[in-house]
Amino acid sequence: MEYIPIRVSDIVRHVNRDWYLPSIQRELVWKTDRIERLFDSIMADFPIGSFLFWKLEQKNKDEWPVYEFVREYDEEDPHNSLANMAGIQKDITLVLDGQQRITSLFVGLRGSYRYFYYRWRKTRLHLNLLKEPVPNDENPEELTYEFSFRENAESSGERQEFWYPVGHILDFEDAEDVKSDMREALVGFTDAQKDNANKLLGRLHNRIHTTLIGNYYEEKSQDYDKVLQVFVRANSAGQPLEYSDLLLATATAKWETLDARSEIHNFTDSLNETGTGYKLGKDFVLKACLYLCEALPIQYKVKNFTKTNLLIIESNWESIKDALACTVRLISRFGFHSKNVVAPLALLPIAFYLLKRGNPNFDTSSNIDDAEAQVAIRKWFVFSTLKNAFGGSSDTTLTRLREILKGYESDAPFPADELSISLEIEPSLSEAEIDRVLEFQYQGRYTNLVLSLLYPDRDWKDAVFHQDHIFPQSEFAIRPLRKRGYDDAQVQQYLSGFNTLQNLQLLTGSENMYKNATPFDEWLKTRDATFRSRHLIPDLPSYGFDHFVEFSKARTELIVSTLKSLS
Repeated sequence: MEYIPIRVSDIVRHVNRDWYLPSIQRELVWKTDRIERLFDSIMADFPIGSFLFWKLEQKNKDEWPVYEFVREYDEEDPHNSLANMAGIQKDITLVLDGQQRITSLFVGLRGSYRYFYYRWRKTRLHLNLLKEPVPNDENPEELTYEFSFRENAESSGERQEFWYPVGHILDFEDAEDVKSDMREALVGFTDAQKDNANKLLGRLHNRIHTTLIGNYYEEKSQDYDKVLQVFVRANSAGQPLEYSDLLLATATAKWETLDARSEIHNFTDSLNETGTGYKLGKDFVLKACLYLCEALPIQYKVKNFTKTNLLIIESNWESIKDALACTVRLISRFGFHSKNVVAPLALLPIAFYLLKRGNPNFDTSSNIDDAEAQVAIRKWFVFSTLKNAFGGSSDTTLTRLREILKGYESDAPFPADELSISLEIEPSLSEAEIDRVLEFQYQGRYTNLVLSLLYPDRDWKDAVFHQDHIFPQSEFAIRPLRKRGYDDAQVQQYLSGFNTLQNLQLLTGSENMYKNATPFDEWLKTRDATFRSRHLIPDLPSYGFDHFVEFSKARTELIVSTLKSLS
């Protein structure tokens, strides 16, 4: 194998001109700190690894989708653009291993990095020319230089800083020209600071324009299957490929009429934009592809990603999308979102049922049979999640449920009971489970699910509900409780109960905003006649803060009674 040495300036010059990305490559996943560390390694003469390229002959360049490297990276829209190969009459090079490093170099020298931290920030890579490079021999992980993605070059004024836009180094062929260009900007600094700045500028210029920072090997085979194997083998040594990456890589190579990469990425994005938002990944979508094609095995094993199987997925892609989209819209209308869909795999049997039902608008249907199925789906989803039915061997569990659903006709009711029996769960809560549920905390992982069970008659569709402290949490602190004259035992009673289920309810977003920290006894006077029964508020002589313990005990009894009645 012949490895060819390369400079950073060579890399930047070739990117998106001669070098592109095959569709089997993942997107940029490095954050700003990882890119800053890469540049620090280059400046400190640490090795940054070799690269693996694929020389794609001009006659074959239209056979597969080819993508550009990202230059202006945006966390809000991180996807690579499809490269336009029209008019390119030459061989091109595709990067099989090293795209994270190459993209990072390109972004750091030619582009920008936009990310969200309290607000959206568009940043560019800078180097602090006043920081003296002091290697830490005891801790090699500590950075020697100070690279930073910043919105501008302004100094904070709190310490010695002079931020140089790193990309400017590409504008000069000679290091002395860089120093000359910066001479006026350094006026006013001490001689020691000027010397440090010039040393760093000279070193940066040398490492970008002169130093051979790595080597690359070029694969020349035009056999895509071999190239795919090379890609997987090479990437297994770097940031590990997930099974979803393997499937997406293989699907991209095997789909005949659709671009698997863009289809799957775009559909995943659309799912996550449903309602108040989700965090479903492409691995979930790809798992669903296997699951919703009933003839396919659902395990993530490379041997299952055959061309035959992938063509089955491609031919069913539209119905897969319809079923998944309908499922996510349905649970969104039931009030579930990214924070309380804690077991996304529980959505797959629902999607399979909706696929068989064949109505892509099932989630909005008011047909009596559809409405009954919607209620059954919601209840099954809540109980299977609460009982952690998908926490173990999920593939085995999912396969069993799919076998059950295969036997149902398109107009059959949702088989919640049979699915629950297969999961070995009861569609109710035992005494021990209720005791555990009563300890669930505000904004806990399962709290929203349990709260939803306390409102069996609520219309969940098209409304956003917030968890709310019935007695405002602002009063539950040791100092204000002491001011009320409570002894240690009373203080402990108040602090142990205010943040648990007995003091929580679900309000609409607008209702919760309006309530804010209003004392409960005052707030209750402004509510309609059915508010107390709707929210399981016990009938008490007083709802003042001094009666919180009495309220808690009475409401706990109502909650327990409601949970026991569910079956």
